[in-house]
Amino acid sequence: MVDNRYATALVIACVLSILATVYLSVAIGTQHWYQYSSPTVRGEANVSELRSLYEEFMDGEFDEKTYSDTLFRLNGTVGLWWRCVLVPANGLWYKEPDSKMMLECRSFTLPQQFTPKYTEPGNHNSGEDMLRTYLWRCQFLLPLVSLGLVVLAGLTGFCACLCQSLTPTLGIGVLHLLAGLCTLATVCCYLAGMDLLHRVSMLPDKVDGSLGWSLYLALISSPLHMMAAALLVWAARSHSQNYYRMTAYRVA
Repeated sequence: MVDNRYATALVIACVLSILATVYLSVAIGTQHWYQYSSPTVRGEANVSELRSLYEEFMDGEFDEKTYSDTLFRLNGTVGLWWRCVLVPANGLWYKEPDSKMMLECRSFTLPQQFTPKYTEPGNHNSGEDMLRTYLWRCQFLLPLVSLGLVVLAGLTGFCACLCQSLTPTLGIGVLHLLAGLCTLATVCCYLAGMDLLHRVSMLPDKVDGSLGWSLYLALISSPLHMMAAALLVWAARSHSQNYYRMTAYRVA
């Protein structure tokens, strides 16, 4: 028989876990982790340059410097799997300044996620930047590990419900704690990687960068997983202690 306090803790932990998983899944699938604000296009020369950057961004070969420069200049947003730029919907780059704009996106393919980063972006002779390379790979792999841990915890919890046992609850709590740490590490790796990128690729004048809502969703999911882990660990330990006390009392 499960005490009402433990049952309530388990229900709250499940709700927190579901919310955290939904937030993290949305964050992974969206591109608004970091966004740039660029000045309005002025002059025919600038228009030609930006159109050339856009065409290279959409159809050219994958190159960090090319897509980074395009993101800087065209109000770009970048996430874990996507990079997008804001362009005129009607294709008229210099006519109406208030014309309707739309996002054009390209995904990072799996091989591109493991492409090395260079000390000077775009210059393959400058040598590989190991720190930026592994930060990028970690920010790609860690959220997948986090989701995998949650799925494993969910399967374990389902089996525990079928067996009507609280014994695996401690392990489920540890899995949620590890998932929260992986999510937090993802955000840290992403922020560190963007900071290093801006150090080697200076932002153009009047271009500002800011954190997007996708990153905040991932950041929120981390403490939710940790709170779920704390409730699960508390329920498991408290139930275990009460069980041993009752057993000792009956023996006595």
